Amino acid sequence: MNDDTFNHSIRKLLKNVGVNTQQEIEQAVREALADGRLTGNETLPARVTVEVAGLELDLEFRGDITLE
Repeated sequence: MNDDTFNHSIRKLLKNVGVNTQQEIEQAVREALADGRLTGNETLPARVTVEVAGLELDLEFRGDITLE
């Protein structure tokens, strides 16, 4: 195994996930604000799951997204 290639591929995946997830959350929040489903002062509980096939790895991370 090439450690540099391995670490680079993990960082690339996580960067892609992070950027795309942030964009999707921002769009969903804007739409919910426009539709009146959110007022803009909420704290939204969030959960992220990471699965890696072939490793039986299933991670879950929880946190809050605060709008105000």
